[in-house]
Amino acid sequence: MDGGNNMNSTQVGDREIVITRVLDASREVVYDAWTKEEQLSQWWGPQGFTTTTEKFDLSPGGIWQFIMHGPDGVDYPNTNIFVEFVKPERIVIEHAVFPHFVATARLEDVEGKTKLTYSCVFDESAEVFEKVKIYAVPGGEQTMERLEELLSKK
Repeated sequence: MDGGNNMNSTQVGDREIVITRVLDASREVVYDAWTKEEQLSQWWGPQGFTTTTEKFDLSPGGIWQFIMHGPDGVDYPNTNIFVEFVKPERIVIEHAVFPHFVATARLEDVEGKTKLTYSCVFDESAEVFEKVKIYAVPGGEQTMERLEELLSKK
């Protein structure tokens, strides 16, 4: 967690993780990074992971099926369902495999930059969430760092 900078932060609640970043890119550019498969697969997942997309249907109820390949050689199959997207303001995704959560990316214009508020609300019990957050918090932070790295190249 970045305690010294109010622009970048992570907050953890009972069953929610909220990661905030100010990105040096317009909302449209950030929105595209979230909704164009060729960009999304470049940054999704923690440091050292790669992503292979098997299915990508950007429509309400559409599925993004992918495999995250860990640096240790372990594969993690994933299925996300696109719940809502409002260009360039919001993307809502349901993570349909364990751990189950609904992720919302809110994009706000801040003087030409984008304030990204990424929240994940977990369906799991508080007890299960305690175990999940051990890897979900650093994984989420690293994923947002990878998004920042991608956007810095644009």
